[in-house]
Amino acid sequence: MTKIVRVTDDISVVDEAAEALAKGKLVAMPTETVYGLGANALDEEAISHIFLAKGRPQDNPLIVHISHKDMLECVVKSVPEAAEKLMDAFWPGPLTIILEKSDKIPTCVTAGLNTVAVRMPRHPVALRLIEKSGVPVAAPSANISGRPSTTRASHVIEDLSGKVDYILDGGACEVGLESTVIDMTGEVPQILRPGGISLEALRQVLGQVTYEPALKDSRTVPKSPGMKYRHYAPKGELVLVDAECSERVQALLADSKCAGGKVGVLCCGERGYDADFVIDCGDDAEAYAQNLFDALRQMDELGATFIVAELPKDSGGIVPALKNRMLKAAGGRVMTEAEEYRTELV
Repeated sequence: MTKIVRVTDDISVVDEAAEALAKGKLVAMPTETVYGLGANALDEEAISHIFLAKGRPQDNPLIVHISHKDMLECVVKSVPEAAEKLMDAFWPGPLTIILEKSDKIPTCVTAGLNTVAVRMPRHPVALRLIEKSGVPVAAPSANISGRPSTTRASHVIEDLSGKVDYILDGGACEVGLESTVIDMTGEVPQILRPGGISLEALRQVLGQVTYEPALKDSRTVPKSPGMKYRHYAPKGELVLVDAECSERVQALLADSKCAGGKVGVLCCGERGYDADFVIDCGDDAEAYAQNLFDALRQMDELGATFIVAELPKDSGGIVPALKNRMLKAAGGRVMTEAEEYRTELV
């Protein structure tokens, strides 16, 4: 039986769930990025329930969430000066930092790696939950593995009701895409997953920052969630098209209608496409990012069997993260005016 708690002005309603979480229960919580499925990060049995509820492969590491820096003592062995700079600049916020793990963190959290991903979310409900539980909280996205991430409590209920103990409804997520993950254990900081903190912002604090080459090679051992498996996929076939290629979109829609089924479009701003379903995800990258996962789930509810999604026109900022999620959802399929081609994740 899942208890759904709607959090309004009285945030203390979270405290019952926090007590349960500390005792090994599963709690879905809102963050500024997406909803997370939380368990006591120090409890191996509780962690095993996360993998069961999500149907998540156990070689995919989890992110550990904290509510204040004092919690780092039981999560990581040490905090380098450069990592401190990032924490001061971006925490609480959508940045996950990879450091050498403490012996207190079970290897099931880190998929056997000697490093751990840790962040401090920027959401009052998540922070209250972690603080009142008194333990660091391991929390992947609160969805069935491979499905679009959850940015509303209704998404979590659809995927996980009956499989978890509590779902905390804190409204729609602000960012809409998962956190940026940066590895601070090597000589040069490397982004393992683009997200809510841009490459440009990280370079302003650290200077040299690069993308991890594994983003372009899915055969490597993942140091971060989201690096190894196809994620975020809707039920219908998804193909991406550059936003400038409107004629290509029209041709795809015409071909798909002839083949039968229901056709949907996700677009950047208002368009006059001839499709069964058209969802305007917003004419700027931030709006598109916030709306992406909700739009993919709407297409599932509408029964779309073929979906064409426009890639954003902009570059920089959150766009690499947005394109990363869209490419993962589409299995790398992007269409240009001339041909279909596969592209990598950044």
